[in-house]
Amino acid sequence: MFRTLTLARLALLMAVMTIAPCSPVWSQPAPGDDIVVQARDALRRKDKAALAQARIAVNNARHPLAMWVEYWELGNRLTDAQQPELDAFYARWNGTYVEDRLRNDWLLELGRRRDWVNLRNEYPRFRMNDDREVACYALLAQHLAGQDVKAAARNAWFVQRDADDGCALMARTLVEAKVLGADDAWRAALLAIENNRPRAARNAAALVNPLAAHGMAELLDNPARYLAKRPPVATHNTAELSLMALMRMAASDAAAAQLQGSWSQRLPLAMAATAWAHTAKQAALKHNPAASDYARRAWKAWDAASKPGVQPDWSDDLLAWHVRAALRQTDASDPQRWRLMQRAISAMSAAEQRDAAWVYWRARATAAMATQGPDGDAARAASRSALESITPQFNFYGKLALEDLGGRITLPPAPAPLSTPERDAARQHPGLTRALQLIALGLRNEGVREWNYSLRGMAERKLLAAAQRACDHEIWDRCINTSDRTRGEIDLAQRFPTPYREQIVAKARAAGLDPAVVYGLIRQESRFVMDSRSAVGATGLMQLMPATARWTAKQVGLDFRDTMIGDRDVNLQLGSAYLRRVLDDFGGSLALAAAAYNAGPGRPRRWREGGAVMEPAAWAESIPFNETRDYVKKVLSNSVYYAALLAPPVPPAPSAPSVAASAASEGTAPAPVLAAGPTLKSRLGPAIGPATGLRDPAAAAPDRDRVLP
Repeated sequence: MFRTLTLARLALLMAVMTIAPCSPVWSQPAPGDDIVVQARDALRRKDKAALAQARIAVNNARHPLAMWVEYWELGNRLTDAQQPELDAFYARWNGTYVEDRLRNDWLLELGRRRDWVNLRNEYPRFRMNDDREVACYALLAQHLAGQDVKAAARNAWFVQRDADDGCALMARTLVEAKVLGADDAWRAALLAIENNRPRAARNAAALVNPLAAHGMAELLDNPARYLAKRPPVATHNTAELSLMALMRMAASDAAAAQLQGSWSQRLPLAMAATAWAHTAKQAALKHNPAASDYARRAWKAWDAASKPGVQPDWSDDLLAWHVRAALRQTDASDPQRWRLMQRAISAMSAAEQRDAAWVYWRARATAAMATQGPDGDAARAASRSALESITPQFNFYGKLALEDLGGRITLPPAPAPLSTPERDAARQHPGLTRALQLIALGLRNEGVREWNYSLRGMAERKLLAAAQRACDHEIWDRCINTSDRTRGEIDLAQRFPTPYREQIVAKARAAGLDPAVVYGLIRQESRFVMDSRSAVGATGLMQLMPATARWTAKQVGLDFRDTMIGDRDVNLQLGSAYLRRVLDDFGGSLALAAAAYNAGPGRPRRWREGGAVMEPAAWAESIPFNETRDYVKKVLSNSVYYAALLAPPVPPAPSAPSVAASAASEGTAPAPVLAAGPTLKSRLGPAIGPATGLRDPAAAAPDRDRVLP
């Protein structure tokens, strides 16, 4: 289902969920629709002749999506195109998504051609500017024109995903020109090792010298053997390479033994600290109880190596895993646990420290470490203030903070109804219209990108109007995602829609589930797109894999064929039944069940091991898969709002503590409090440990056969 113009474009599209073709009831065929679909098929086949014919035909038909066919046709022969053709396309489709997307593709082509003059002219017109390889080409072109690009080039190189041509060429050229040095190359190599990008690590080491390149190849092949061959006293180059060998070994739990042996003394103290820091991260990812001890060793070595107050240049991701190591520490009352959290969060970048997760856990650590007396009172006040700062946020930690403060979650006041001119402006927006037309033709990936591009720079009222247009057409993913962008005016009916309400409530109750939980799960799984199909084959509202559907159908006595998996009612019945079974497998723990629904029951069974008995929020934060960790928090958070929307709200009691979930304008009526029912903490359930939800494995639900990292 993916368009293939360049590797960069393919990588972008692989991040987008693949959706099977659909034909919404509101769409009406237009003359030339078949030409557009045929042109998209021709692009998949790279059929130049068919694309050329389609371009002529779609323009003759004056089809509103003619620009897309022209984009596909020109993009398919971009390697043979010349600048005047591109200029003519830009002029014809000025200001559109396809103009900017083609410019992105053309900038990549100009970089490969080493056409720096045209690249310098084109780059300032690239509005999205969201392609890292293009950014590297542009920095190189600016350097060749005599501009100072050192700081920007270092940043671009260090965030390089892998050894693409643009960033590799930029780095090589700037190192040869002595704009960047050996220290920059070592830094790039270390970051590449941390992010498991061996090709980029090899390229960076080669810029230092041939011996470094040889050593890098050796340690990537066998880090233990590389370390065994090193002399007792390391030179600067071998110290850098030995550090990276230890980082590679950390993934297999072998680095700790090396560091406990001789390597802590053989490396410079700052490097030894970094080696321990990465060992702690890898141990935390595997829920090794020693992870927090490894992290403390890292910080002790760092304190010995650096001046007071100087923070290590460790990545935010590494530091986050130090926090998670502390969260899983067996002795939750140990003050060192909270001190480790504070150290790690304080070393994060300023932007990362503002993330609600780290605001919450830092506030918890501050309160836990507070002593008696004035200093303790000040610490507790600071903790409370930090929690209050995130309560307006519509996320997992905003709700937890609110409940910690003794408040009840409130619903924000509905925004003023959209006026006729506001609705008309959204209905007449050409980009939004094209997006809906593309989605109606089954070209959802293209439609989503056209839609998102159209939202750029929209004020909140315009976003609400655009979201409502998507809601009215039952394009629920665009409805939700667009409304989610507003900050001051919150429309919960858009953010948490309840389509198929009769069917979802009935199937949930038949399975013995809270409908709010099923709604919260579907919102995260498919955004209510009925014919949603993921890249690994999960299908329908509840994103069932075929094997899971077959197993569940047998359990409930349903005569099932694979072709039925996309049927709305069958998908809801089997998805609800499967969720019920994993919930039973885990003793009613919704946090464990949500993780099992996303990653398969086998993984959360392992994730509850390690000896520690944890509060569910700490367990959820320590999930080693980014997707599943985010999923669990969002499903549970979603379910709280759906509980409010599926039941009548009650007015707040005058004496009850209530913190608004969103700042309301002065003079408005108090926001209604969530109807009596489970809070987020009650949904999270009791503490999670090795014995949580033990059950005979033979009776347990099978893993959903998804492909996860």
